[in-house]
Amino acid sequence: MNTHAHISAIMLDWAGTTVDHGSIAPVLALQTLFAKHDIQVSSEDARREMGLLKRDHIHAILKLENVRAAWVKKYGSEPTIEDLDALYAEFGPLQMEIITKHSQVIDGVTETVARWRSQGIRIGTTTGYTRAMLDPVIAQARTQGYSPDASVCPDEVGAGRPAPWMLLRNAQLLDVYPLSRCVKIGDTISDIEEGRNAGMWTIGLSRTGNMIGLDAATFAALPLLQKQHLVAQAGEAFRGSGAAYIAEDLPSCEPILSEIEDLLRRGITPSS
Repeated sequence: MNTHAHISAIMLDWAGTTVDHGSIAPVLALQTLFAKHDIQVSSEDARREMGLLKRDHIHAILKLENVRAAWVKKYGSEPTIEDLDALYAEFGPLQMEIITKHSQVIDGVTETVARWRSQGIRIGTTTGYTRAMLDPVIAQARTQGYSPDASVCPDEVGAGRPAPWMLLRNAQLLDVYPLSRCVKIGDTISDIEEGRNAGMWTIGLSRTGNMIGLDAATFAALPLLQKQHLVAQAGEAFRGSGAAYIAEDLPSCEPILSEIEDLLRRGITPSS
């Protein structure tokens, strides 16, 4: 038994986990992108592959049967790799414009992260955004008191989620190991897959992110039973993805971290 084992780092997602309650910006940007080409993409379709590198996300949307059919009707042929490249090039500036309007730090995040840091825990981050897209988000979050110790983007490691490379690079930057003493927290299934592939503990956030997809005010205005149903539904999806734990938001992870600390002290790892 290792009585001194403890969590060395927590790896956080961005949109829907620490900023942008409901993960609104990526959805708006994707819908706006396709609308510019007279293709209507539903919120559900835009969220389906959330968490992936944005080029991969656009590609996944293009492969949806209804979107593919609309594209063929509009342009007379199947979408090509050249079309994908053009859409992705167009997406960058559009995403950055929308991000600045929807990247407020989620309530409780700044105080919670400060508390973890005071306990000696390092804070890393991963994302589906490229570096150019993430930098404005980091800058805005910093003005609201949230500034993680490290951030890694898919374009810096050769692949996005569910590959573990962003998490491994974070661990290297933060000089933390073994990875069984790290916790990955995110609001998408791909966050959980990423964490599991890296051998970390995983926590899925049910309320603040992509699974429900509502901003804080909209969610707060719902009837209690509807709130409970949506949170439960999101939790079921995370359970199906193999998440080790589920919480509504970042502050709600506190008791879970205490439980993980206890398991580590008893020599139990995520793969045990």
